[in-house]
Amino acid sequence: MDASERYEQLIAFLSTHLPPPVEQSEEANGIMVFRGGSPVEVIATLTHTSVIVDEYAVRWGTPTAPVDRPRRVGALNWRRLPESTVMNVVGQLIKGAREIRRSRYRACRFCGRTTPPEWLHDDDVCPGCAEAEMGVIH
Repeated sequence: MDASERYEQLIAFLSTHLPPPVEQSEEANGIMVFRGGSPVEVIATLTHTSVIVDEYAVRWGTPTAPVDRPRRVGALNWRRLPESTVMNVVGQLIKGAREIRRSRYRACRFCGRTTPPEWLHDDDVCPGCAEAEMGVIH
């Protein structure tokens, strides 16, 4: 199998192994970026030589403008390894990134809904309950 076939195979693998829904976009020079989950949990970047897996994270540039700030979980040079090894390692990186991301979610102390950390009003209060229970205006 040549490199272009393996590249296409990795596109298919990432599309099916990231948490759904998966958004796929192509950047300059054929770099593919995959964002999996709703809300996003994992970002995978596929280049012609590597696969990079990041845990999704956000920082707030302003109070109304979130800025993606992914955290690297791992990178793999897929051209240097056998196909089965690449798929196994990438699968484990995705699993690890997803587990890390989900471990940061918190349950609201008022409603119990689990919320990603960037959307919490306080460490344990969702935005809806912050308005309803604490009188906060967004």
